[in-house]
Amino acid sequence: MTSDDEPTVPIVCSACETTTRVPLPDVADAVERHNENVHDGEEIAEIDPAIVENLANLVAEDMGLFDDDGDYDR
Repeated sequence: MTSDDEPTVPIVCSACETTTRVPLPDVADAVERHNENVHDGEEIAEIDPAIVENLANLVAEDMGLFDDDGDYDR
């Protein structure tokens, strides 16, 4: 059972035209299980692409990849 303050992640399936929210620790298993059971293993269900893009932008910004000087510090 999950607590009300546990973060959830939206999972979308374009083939089924469904969206569901899954607790963060269960995301990988839920996506894999859906794709295995419903789509014969084809990778159709996924984390909402908007969330993935936002996360990628935050990581890139944190790493300084958006800096104007083009200098990347590890």
